[in-house]
Amino acid sequence: MKPYIKEFYLYESKSDLMFDDIVFPSGQMEVIFNLGEGIWKARRGDFYHTTPPIECWGQITKPLAIQSGGANTMLGIRFYSHSAAYFFDENVATLTDAITDASDLFGPSIRTLHARLLETAELSSRIALVEEYLLGRLAISEKKHDKIRFIGEIANRLQSNGSHEKIISISNHNRISARYLNQLFSQYTGLPPKLFLKINRFQHSLNLLHKNGQRLTSIAYESGYFDQSHFIKEFKLFTGITPGSFATQILPINQMLSK
Repeated sequence: MKPYIKEFYLYESKSDLMFDDIVFPSGQMEVIFNLGEGIWKARRGDFYHTTPPIECWGQITKPLAIQSGGANTMLGIRFYSHSAAYFFDENVATLTDAITDASDLFGPSIRTLHARLLETAELSSRIALVEEYLLGRLAISEKKHDKIRFIGEIANRLQSNGSHEKIISISNHNRISARYLNQLFSQYTGLPPKLFLKINRFQHSLNLLHKNGQRLTSIAYESGYFDQSHFIKEFKLFTGITPGSFATQILPINQMLSK
């Protein structure tokens, strides 16, 4: 599954206290199996709503407030920017900025998988069950594999070259219209190319902030921003806080879900 899955992760919490955090845009979609007895909520509008047992996280484009408490055990699947599309029948752009019940997307088969995961103790065995399930899903989407693979190549190219390469030049090189390339990119990643680039640049700045020791001006230029003011403005757009406040407010759930 290496071409399709960026990583699996396990989050466990035994805290009796409810605590709040904010999830930042990551440029990737996720499916999360809740295997514990804790409470897990996400904010929608003015209220917090309990998330489903099997969560599908579409692309997040703005800070998302969450709450967690109790004995949580979460097994997460983090896809590459384009690779979630291999496993969904839907245009993944319809899932953007939403946490959807994965059983509404995959049907009864994923509820059966969830039940088997609850009965299985070892992490390696749980991952094996998930991989077996996803391999079965791959066959369903075989007709669109070439298009998804093509968008994956474009996404990797944009990540490597950053804002130095324009989508118009990529579309000309591939002899398709920029409009059609934008449409395909949104359909298979959940993000238009320009927003994808912004989130990728933001994520690079997060990694530099985690390392500490660098001045904000240096981080701004190294991440591809015009200047420090541009960096702060875009950082606040994706987090709701300034880069200077980031280090004092980061919590474990955010570190896990915003990579």
